[in-house]
Amino acid sequence: MRLNRLLRTFAFTALLGGLAVSVSSCKDDDTKGETEKTIGEVSGVVTDDEGNVLGGVEVSIADIVDLTETSVTATTTTEADGRYTLTDVLVGSHMITCKKATYQTTSVTLKPQKFNAEAMATVNIEMRYAAAKITGTVLDARNDGAPLAGVKVTISETQTGMTDANGKYEIANLPLDAYELTFSLKDYATVTKKMGRDAFENNTAVLDVVMGSPEVLRGKTAFDLRDADKWYYSEYRGGGNDTSYPHWDWSTDYMAALDFVGAWQEQNEGTTLQIRNDGANQKNPVDLDVFDSYVYGSKLITEDNKVMTLQVRTHNADSENPAVFGVQVIDLSAAEPAAVKIGGNESYGSDSYKSFGFDLSDYVGKEVVIAVGIYRAKTGDYWKQLVLRRIAFSTAKIDGWNYITGTAVNDDLKDWKLTMEMVRSTMPHTKKKFSGVTVCEGDKNKDNRQVAYHSWRDNAHIAAEWSFVPRVKDPEPFAGEGYIIKTRGGGTAVNTIEPEAYLYAKFSIAEGSNNLTLRIRNFAGEATFFKITAIKNDGTVEHIVPASNTAASSSAAPNGCWKFVHQNGGPGNPDAYAKFVYDLSKFNGEDVVLVLGVYKGEDNGTESKVCIYDVEMN
Repeated sequence: MRLNRLLRTFAFTALLGGLAVSVSSCKDDDTKGETEKTIGEVSGVVTDDEGNVLGGVEVSIADIVDLTETSVTATTTTEADGRYTLTDVLVGSHMITCKKATYQTTSVTLKPQKFNAEAMATVNIEMRYAAAKITGTVLDARNDGAPLAGVKVTISETQTGMTDANGKYEIANLPLDAYELTFSLKDYATVTKKMGRDAFENNTAVLDVVMGSPEVLRGKTAFDLRDADKWYYSEYRGGGNDTSYPHWDWSTDYMAALDFVGAWQEQNEGTTLQIRNDGANQKNPVDLDVFDSYVYGSKLITEDNKVMTLQVRTHNADSENPAVFGVQVIDLSAAEPAAVKIGGNESYGSDSYKSFGFDLSDYVGKEVVIAVGIYRAKTGDYWKQLVLRRIAFSTAKIDGWNYITGTAVNDDLKDWKLTMEMVRSTMPHTKKKFSGVTVCEGDKNKDNRQVAYHSWRDNAHIAAEWSFVPRVKDPEPFAGEGYIIKTRGGGTAVNTIEPEAYLYAKFSIAEGSNNLTLRIRNFAGEATFFKITAIKNDGTVEHIVPASNTAASSSAAPNGCWKFVHQNGGPGNPDAYAKFVYDLSKFNGEDVVLVLGVYKGEDNGTESKVCIYDVEMN
């Protein structure tokens, strides 16, 4: 075989020599600049990353030199022993590429010096097993989120994809690893997204992207922010320290259920926004305009809630090296939505809590996205934490730990800590069904609150979606049968006017959403007193009588309360809970705050409990 190759080379050279002699006898100038070309052969063995030979690999070679004549290319397939041979290869610089299903496409560069005197080159190639894939959809923000076709999705020179007519793409044969993907299309700003190894589930990661819209917050475009969580209420709290703050934070620190971006953690002092300071993040540049980590939500601003108060402290900061933080507002109704700073950047470095006020008056009458975040003020090893203990909205800045002040709804509700300003500014809920069961399994103590509370987002948990007010008593957030609100124990004065604790939310009552169905139970054979109270925006208050119920024992009680005993029901037996149904059709066409409160209806020597399995508007 080698003899034949030599003869072929000799014959080819002789032919070129003959042509050169013939041409030069006619016109010597025609040969100036011509270079003799040599045809050779490339061979080798393809193996996997454990040294096993790979058959059935498609091996191709492409000329990467900028020649005036047509490039020479060839393709072959490896034999069962992993060997391949590419013949009639022009000696020069080439790219050899190997492709095989479930293996990462691999390319190597072949330089001219790799060819020996016989114009032969040996190139052995190792391929990495790669059964993972990344899929997703690219949407066009310029066209109201329609699928965007023709977008090139790139991981490397040999790992690319293209979106189809439905905006979908897939890049397969990838190792299970972290990746940076680039999405590019003419006349659109290129989008780059990073994804970690933990993004893969069953070897598949899904990454959806919106193009045609610049980032407004880090990692979020205006299109993304259209789906921001609603900040329905006037107060959100974080932290587990219950010694000085009158809100039973150790069991009601539900700020962790909000939407956080970047580095954050639930701590006893509050929910902390942190500088991303691990590994490569230390190389991130200083940026006092774009949040490094933040929490955000969408809120309707009115005269009743136009001032936001942050109660904060810091970790890893002092007066000489403070944490830098602030508030940004995005008006999505603007022609070109942008993040607008409210009051500029704040600097603080102390273990003492301090109240900071932010005036949102410019946005009265609008629903806007509000973001609270921390800035990177130094590159390198820069570790700061902003501890958020309280986010509150009122008519003025709130100093200290006090409840939000305002106008009492009426004399009976004056000590409820629910003001007319809070009633009017609470936003109508967009959801209709709420669970009382925590889907997070395992340890849910103080050291694991972040995971437990954040899991409430997965099933519209009532404590995350409604506002909880522990007027004088804390709840039991993680009881197996559901979320428990309760009274104090023995020796507590009987009171069916003021609740010991309650949950509230506002709803737009209309056909198809004018019945409230509540599935609950209690414990220990003692009666529990509770009631549903409706409060209209004008301050009208009505305690609603259930249209029907399935409790083992139930009866009307003073001041609109309902007394019941029912010990059945659990997550595995939802139909066993007592079902209370309320007809709200009299409020059709109105926005109404609904309050579910528990009352000390009798001194029975123990705590009385309402265990909530779910609540549904239907």
